[in-house]
Amino acid sequence: MKTGILLTNLGTPDEPTKPALKRYLSEFLSDPRVVDPPNKLVWWLALNLVILNVRPAKSALNYAKIWDSFGPGSPLLNITKAQLSGVKKALQRDNIENIELEFEMGMRYGKPSISQALNKLKDKGCDKVVVLPLYPQYSKTTTLSTLDAINVELDTWLEQPEIVFIDKYYQNQSYIQALNNSIREYQVKHGVADKLLISFHGIPQRYIDNGDIYYQHCMQTADLLAKSLNLRDDQWQVSFQSIFGREEWTKPYTKDTLESFAGSGVESVQVVCPGFAADCLETIEEIDDENRGYFINAGGKEFGYIPALNTRKDHIDALVDVLSVHL
Repeated sequence: MKTGILLTNLGTPDEPTKPALKRYLSEFLSDPRVVDPPNKLVWWLALNLVILNVRPAKSALNYAKIWDSFGPGSPLLNITKAQLSGVKKALQRDNIENIELEFEMGMRYGKPSISQALNKLKDKGCDKVVVLPLYPQYSKTTTLSTLDAINVELDTWLEQPEIVFIDKYYQNQSYIQALNNSIREYQVKHGVADKLLISFHGIPQRYIDNGDIYYQHCMQTADLLAKSLNLRDDQWQVSFQSIFGREEWTKPYTKDTLESFAGSGVESVQVVCPGFAADCLETIEEIDDENRGYFINAGGKEFGYIPALNTRKDHIDALVDVLSVHL
């Protein structure tokens, strides 16, 4: 019996160009888990007549800023490949039970797809597949959407493998410790800022009101992290970034929080993004560039972005810890 290990993440365009971004955003924004509008016809018209004709060009420029920053091509793709390699080496080294393992990665949107990854594991003879979406905090917009993609593919198979789906790891001690280590190491080099801002990707508040537990998971992760760092309540705050559209999203917004900090006399801030397992557009361009500008322009003096856990050894060990329970 072979067991497949499948790491998944959100996805990436093939290249930083308008046509590539149009393909990618079309797939992403057509997912009803991501955008669940009250009026689907109005949304379809807005998406296809306006958004996909305007947004891709702007997004392509932003992707061009970060392209090749972690090796040739997409940072998210390159980092996820390296994470898979690290997990593979660690599990093969510590495979006490001598389980025959195979490894693949797949993206929810773009390439390589989750469908392609599952078929590769199928071709390798895997009777069981352990799926780890690299989203520590559960959300219907990310985690459940990943499960949707798996089910759509498996529904076409005559024989289906046993699927073990890991839907969260926001409280995992190894994950919290890796975040702790990354912050302390950064502060050894750069000093301790007046404020630590813990920024998560936002989702529409309507989704939270309708039962999505993402906000709870974010707050619990932040609380565990702050306690592990022995921070006082006035030394840290949670915020939410990457707002899209006109409806209300989870608050407080990262942009508003940074501007408020600067306006109230906070001279230095450091931002960490625990919801991102790998650095990507939302961390490299949005946080370390765009939001840095908001803070500095509002009167702040020192801004520091603490990188995502990426391929840190303690992060790989944390992912292995999460996976090992299911092997």
